[in-house]
Order: sequence, then C-alpha cells, then structure tokens
Amino acid sequence: MTSVTDSQFDTAGSPRRIVVGVGGGIAAYKACSLVRSFTEAGHHVRVVPTESALEFVGRATFEALSGNSVQTGVFADVPQVPHVRLGQEADLVVVAPATADLMARAAHGRADDLLTATLLTARCPVLFAPAMHTEMWEHPATVANVATLRSRGVVVIEPASGRLTGKDTGAGRLPEPDEIAGLANLLMERPDALPRDLEGTRIVVSAGGTREPLDPVRFLGNRSSGKQGYAIARLAAQRGARVTLIAGYTAELPDPAAVDVIRVKTAQEMKVVVDKAATSADAVVMSAAVADFRPSTVAAAKIKKGADEPDSIPLTRNDDILAGLVQARRDGDLPAGLRIVGFAAETGDADGDVLTHARAKFARKGCDLLVVNAVGEGKAFEVDSNDGWLLGTDGTERALAHGSKSLMASRVLDAVADLVSASSGGGAAT
Repeated sequence: MTSVTDSQFDTAGSPRRIVVGVGGGIAAYKACSLVRSFTEAGHHVRVVPTESALEFVGRATFEALSGNSVQTGVFADVPQVPHVRLGQEADLVVVAPATADLMARAAHGRADDLLTATLLTARCPVLFAPAMHTEMWEHPATVANVATLRSRGVVVIEPASGRLTGKDTGAGRLPEPDEIAGLANLLMERPDALPRDLEGTRIVVSAGGTREPLDPVRFLGNRSSGKQGYAIARLAAQRGARVTLIAGYTAELPDPAAVDVIRVKTAQEMKVVVDKAATSADAVVMSAAVADFRPSTVAAAKIKKGADEPDSIPLTRNDDILAGLVQARRDGDLPAGLRIVGFAAETGDADGDVLTHARAKFARKGCDLLVVNAVGEGKAFEVDSNDGWLLGTDGTERALAHGSKSLMASRVLDAVADLVSASSGGGAAT
C-alpha cells in the first residue's frame, strides 16, 4: 500500500477497476449502496468481504450488485491467483466498513484472507472508512494502527459521530455511502488530495447563502447551494483539521463527517457566529454567498398586492464579514497569524472581465487569498463542478482547472495549508 501521483490517473471519470473491501461490522449493509454507486458510474467492481462480513450481508447480494463473483479466501479460483491479481489490477481499493480488527491485521501486514492479501499487493490509492464503537476507535491500539496505515500512504478517513449499535452514540459511525463515494471519486481525480497536512489546526468555513426576510413568506437571497463550502469543510476535516462549518441555506446537504456544524439564516447572524469562531481559528475560509443588502424593514404580515403595495423596497447594506475579519486582525482583535480566505463570484461587464473585477475586490478586501469563480447559467452555483483562479498576496494568479467541487476544494486547501504553515513558522499577517 503505497502513495501514488496524479499521472496515474490522467482521465478523470473514465471507468476504473475498484475493489470494495467489506469488514465484519453492522455497517456492512451500507457497502451495498457504495457498490451500487460505483457500478452505476460505469466502474468495474469486485467486492471482497471478510468471512464475518457475510454474517451481516449475504454473498448473493454483493454478487447481484457488482455483477461479479464474491470470494473471501485465497484458495478460491486458484488458477487466476486472485490474492495477487486483484490488488495488482485495481485502480482503487475502498474498505467500508473498516473494523478495528481489519485495520489491525492490515497494519501488521497479515494476509490470512483474500482482502488482506489484496491490500498487500495494491499499489493504487487505498481508502479505509472506519466503523466501530467510540471506545474502540479511541483505543491506543487502534490509534497506533491508524497512524501506521497513514504513514504508508493509506487514506484512513475520520468517522462520523452519531448513533452506533444499540443506544450508544459517539465518534465511530461509518460516514454515509455518498460521502465515502465522493472521497473515493476525488482520489481517482487526484490521488494525493487527502494528505494529513492540517493536523492540529482549527479552520472555520462558511457556506451556503443567506436569506434576508422581507415579510413572513418572502426573502432576498441567492442561488448558492453551499456545495463548494461543504466540500472544503469535508476535506479539511479529512486532512486533519478541527473544522467548524457555519452554514446558511443549502441544498439540504448532509453534515460532513467529523465537522461541527452551526446553522444560521441571515447575514447578521453569520457575522456574529463567524466573528466568534475566528477568535480561536488558524484560518477562516469565507465561501458563503452572503447577501450584500437586506430590507430596511421587515413586514409583520405578508405584503399584499393592491392599493397598499410598496412602490419600492428600501435596502440596508449588510456588514462585510470578510473585510471585517481583516480589519479586526489589523486592530489586534483577532490573532495576527489568522489566515483569511475570501471567495468572489464574478461576471464580466463593460468595465472589465471576471479577473479585472476580482483583482479590484482582492485589493479592497485585504485577505490573504481570494478564490475567484466566474458565475452564470450552469456555472458555479447549483452545479457539482467548478473552476476559477487563486489570487495570492504575492501577486500570483493560479488557474484552477475545471473539475469536481471536491477537486477545487483540495486545491484551495493546498494553499490554506501553505498559509497556515508559513504563519506558524513566523510568516507575517497582511
């Protein structure tokens, strides 16, 4: 199990050979949805469960979903040498759920069944999605095994917190299949997208749009889905950061695993929460689409058409949260080492193109990094892909190639990790 480079996957989205390993835990049923996600995307999937996994989900289920036979031992189909061939030919190995026992065996190089043998021969990205009780996840033996696997280039994602077996709750819940599939797809786009380079950092991410009420049924808002901010929060947590996600209105997105989520409605609410969270953060990533204006008054009853309808709706400008963070840092109200990242959704017009307006905004805001998106029909808002530019205070302008929002999030976090590292090493705040 070794790390690999981007060059191994030069055609994102093409069919791949994926091995789905399944450990013997109650969450094994979720592997069925994961297998279906991969097969429906056109990938060739082989399911390799442990014997104990088959106590939870039958062999026939995995065979029906994958379209391939299922074995657990190294002596099945011997002429094809599957205990070597599966790992050698795989483009990705995903183990979900990864139990404490399975990770212990993998960390110690055991090869006593088909899955652990496959893990030893794999030279592609390997992703473990742990699932176990909190006490098992936090036990020093498991902590050491996870560290060993990560040191070898294996991606061991952080589990979710929530309901476990029986009445227990806590860290150790298997993330939802869609989240695991999203991280797996990211590794197929960019195998080195999930380094543990944000360990020990605290990152605040804002996401989604704000809604400014006009009356009990109407509001001023925007088309932000929150998907880009959620992707940043999700990947930051999986890269080792302690993440607080401050979420406005989103497209009913599920909470990312291992992320603390605070929900707000208006720009004023978001400012209060962001300002408070920033006091103990190493970086703030302001990807939310915050309304610039709000109605000056909010009607107590629905505004009716007719003689009493208003000729106009007076607006009041909302505080600029991003600029306020920068000013608070200058004034010493926030740590000098706090890194501040802004987002700019821009369109071109008669006065200039997207980058022209973005450069002017970057100069006004005074943040450390500005992520620029060109918006329009089918661009940036309400879609699953994105592209843009990264503007840095050193004058650099780096293009971000089109790809999934998770891929863009990984590139943004590369820059955030560099900023935080420079700050902790004595870099000066702007």
